[in-house]
Amino acid sequence: MSRVINPNSPTKIRNQHRRTIAEILRRLSQKPEMDLEAKDMAAMLVYLLREINNGVTQTIEAWEKRGYWMKAERFLRQWEWTAESAANIEDVLRNNAWDLLPNLLAELFGQFADIQIKNMTRKSSAWQGAYQKLMSEPPGELPF
Repeated sequence: MSRVINPNSPTKIRNQHRRTIAEILRRLSQKPEMDLEAKDMAAMLVYLLREINNGVTQTIEAWEKRGYWMKAERFLRQWEWTAESAANIEDVLRNNAWDLLPNLLAELFGQFADIQIKNMTRKSSAWQGAYQKLMSEPPGELPF
C-alpha cells in the first residue's frame, strides 16, 4: 500500500495565506481612506489569520501525537500572534474604530516582511463581500 499525500498541507495553505495577507497589507497601505474595498480587505485579513491559526493547531496536534512536545510548543509560540491579531482586527471592524487599524496593520507588516512582492497576483474578487460576511457572523473569541 502506498502513502497518502495531502497536496494541501497546512504548511502550503499557510504560505498561500501569508502571500495573500502580504498583498492585502500592501494594497491597504496605499488606500487614502476606509472605503468598502478596504473594509473587505481588513475582514479578509481576519479570515486568513484564523485559517493560519487553524493550520497551526492541526500541525501541533499531529506533533503532540508523535510525542514532539518541545517542537509543538516552539511552533505554537512562533504563531500564537495570529489568533490575537485576527481578534484585534475583528474588534476594530465590529466597533468602527478605524483609527486603531493603522497600528494593527503596522504590527502585521513586521510578520510578513520576509515576503517579497514583485507582482500582485491576488484578485480583488478574493476579498469581495468579506466585510458583510464577517458582520453577519456572531463575534469571534480568542481560542486561548
